[in-house]
Amino acid sequence: MRAPLATTQIVLSEVTKSYDTRVVLDRVSCTVRPGERVGVVGDNGSGKSTLLRLLAGRERPDHGEVAVAAPGGFGHLAQTLDLPPTARVGEAVDLALADLRALERRIRAAESLLHRAGPEELAAYGDLLAAYDARGGRDAERRVAATLRRLGERAGLDPNRPLGTLSGGQRSRLALAATLAAEPELLLLDEPTNDLDDEAVAWLEARLLAHRGTVVAVTHDRLFLDRVTTAVLEVDQDRRTVRRYGNGYAGYRTARAAERARREREYEQWRQEVRDAERLADTNIGRFAAIPRKLPRGFSGAGAFRARSRTHGAASRIRAARERLHRLTGDPVEPPPRPLSFTGRFTQGPPPGAGPVELDGAALPGRLGPVSLTLTPGERLLVTGPNGSGKSTLLHLLAGELQPARGSVRTPPRVGLLRQDDPWAREPRSVVEVFGREDADRVAGHGLLAPQDLARPVRDLSAGQRRKVELARLVARPLDLLLLDEPTNHLAPAVVEELEAALADFGGTLVLVTHDRRLRAAFRGRRLRLQGEPAAASR
Repeated sequence: MRAPLATTQIVLSEVTKSYDTRVVLDRVSCTVRPGERVGVVGDNGSGKSTLLRLLAGRERPDHGEVAVAAPGGFGHLAQTLDLPPTARVGEAVDLALADLRALERRIRAAESLLHRAGPEELAAYGDLLAAYDARGGRDAERRVAATLRRLGERAGLDPNRPLGTLSGGQRSRLALAATLAAEPELLLLDEPTNDLDDEAVAWLEARLLAHRGTVVAVTHDRLFLDRVTTAVLEVDQDRRTVRRYGNGYAGYRTARAAERARREREYEQWRQEVRDAERLADTNIGRFAAIPRKLPRGFSGAGAFRARSRTHGAASRIRAARERLHRLTGDPVEPPPRPLSFTGRFTQGPPPGAGPVELDGAALPGRLGPVSLTLTPGERLLVTGPNGSGKSTLLHLLAGELQPARGSVRTPPRVGLLRQDDPWAREPRSVVEVFGREDADRVAGHGLLAPQDLARPVRDLSAGQRRKVELARLVARPLDLLLLDEPTNHLAPAVVEELEAALADFGGTLVLVTHDRRLRAAFRGRRLRLQGEPAAASR
């Protein structure tokens, strides 16, 4: 067995990175200790992938220093393969095994000179062999094939096959398999659980838990974070900073909850101080008004002195209270964002005309096989099935955006749909212009978008920010039926936690499609699995 590697050193010092005029990271300083397994979280577009590219040396900071030392090499899994469609599978493998290929070339060069090598050259040659053996270089290609099978590619991939003939999932699994097979000391992984089924993700988690070196993984997968990580780095899109949390994902959640409680206390304390200052000013103004402005004729000098003293004291207290109030209101404490909530309620029975959700043999040939089910008001349904089985199509039928070719669909009057796709990706108008001031303020009030982002073109927002705008619009109105298609896509874990809590309180009928393993594991309700064949709901 090879000895554990715990020599990786990662230090970022005052790192700033921007693209054109947009600052992504601003004076970021953080460290990763040898042997840690670090999860990187944050909204889509916040700078997580940028952080990983900086660590991999693929990009350089505008200012500051990125120091990464990994004597056992590093592997960088990007979200997309940096190769043209005409490149071959074997080239993608060679790219991931570049460190090992370089070692092989150095070994061959040293071997060609062994006939006249001295003690120093022989020692250097021995070091090269030791480094190659430590990385398991002789078995690397076999490990690629074996890892591909564990990740779900049962038939393997021909090394001569063009990458353009592979699906997106196959390319992702190939890149991950080759990166893991290289056995580097430092693994830099960008969304490694994408395009993996539950069995493959479980294998990957076990593989990373047994990794001998350091792992830094960007991921939205909360169950992966919970099972694998020992620390969390959160990239804050609004402040453009990175904050470190210890004790894995559980520590991150605990710290986030404590931060929110602290902000609530500080806000309530500030509000109380404002109320006290206002009351003090009003009280002294009343006392000041009760003091006679003109003293009676013949009043003694001592009495006049006492009246003037009272007047002077009241005026001083009013002035002090107003100054304090001015300071408090001039530097207000911002309230914490309101938690997400959905307003559908059935505590007194369904509203007039609500009724059940009914599908009677509803089908769209080529997109969805016949589905028959009935959901009473307040019921919950989790829809699962492989890609292409019709999950999104079913939700669009329930939303009334598609009509069935066969069968019928009946739904209550107030329906809200969160789409999986991004309908606003090319929208040039601002959030305020598209959705109106009331909805825009609600987005900001729920902490889903910074106030300054409300005036930006919607298309310039990240996919995660546009997702949160859509969520805020659903929060805005009462709903009888809520349809959520992959609601956790592009969202930071902290927002997903709030969404999960909001769904637990929702009293209307809920139909959910999600790959989020934690959300599925916690789901309480009926389940419907689509397979392109006639489907039936189970309890």
